[in-house]
Amino acid sequence: MILVTGGIKGGSGKTTIATHLAVMRAQAGGDILLIDADDQETSFDFSTLRSSLENKLPEYTYIKLSGKALRSEILKMKGKYDDIIVDAGGRDTINQRAALTTADKLIVPFVPRSFDLWTLDNVASIVQEIKQINPSLEAYAFLNRADSRGYDNEEAQDMIKENENLMTLPIMICNRKAFGNAASEGKSVNELKVADRKAILEIESLYKCIFG
Repeated sequence: MILVTGGIKGGSGKTTIATHLAVMRAQAGGDILLIDADDQETSFDFSTLRSSLENKLPEYTYIKLSGKALRSEILKMKGKYDDIIVDAGGRDTINQRAALTTADKLIVPFVPRSFDLWTLDNVASIVQEIKQINPSLEAYAFLNRADSRGYDNEEAQDMIKENENLMTLPIMICNRKAFGNAASEGKSVNELKVADRKAILEIESLYKCIFG
C-alpha cells in the first residue's frame, strides 16, 4: 500500500500519524518505507532520533524526497517495500500532489474547533482533481487532537460526513500528552514505559481502519 498523510492546514498532527503508522507496521514485521515530503522534515528528524536509540526498536527505512521527482521515485521503490507511507505536510504542494498520484489511500486528520474544518471543501477539490489521474485513490478523514469530551467533536464529525469526497473514519484520537512524550523519545505511544491505554487504543483503532 502507498499511504499519504496530508491536508492543507498545518498543526493537525499529520507527522504524528505518519510516524506512528510506520512504527506499527514495522512492529507487525513489515518492510516499511517512510518518506518525509514535508519541508519541515519532522518525521525524518523523529526517525533519525529513533534509529540512534541504544535499545533498538522495530525499524523502518526513511528518506527525504521532494519535488516532481517524488512521483517517479515512489513508483521505482513501490515493489521493494510492503508499504510506503508519505508524510506530505500541511499545505497544497507539488510534493503532496505528486505523492497522491501514486497513492492508494489519503488520510487527512482534522482538529475540531479550528480553521481546519474550513479547508474541507478545498481538500475535497484536490482529491477530485487527483482522481482524474489516479481514479483508485481513496480519501479518508478523521478527528485528531480532539477533546476527550464535548459536543464539538460530534459537530465536527457531522461536518466531515457531509463531504461526499472524503470518507469519515469511525474513530477519534484525542489530544493526549502521551503522543508528545513519545515523539520526544523517538517512540510510539505503545513503546512508552508508562503506558497511556487510551492513547494506545485510539491509535490502534486508526491502524485497524487503515490496514485491516
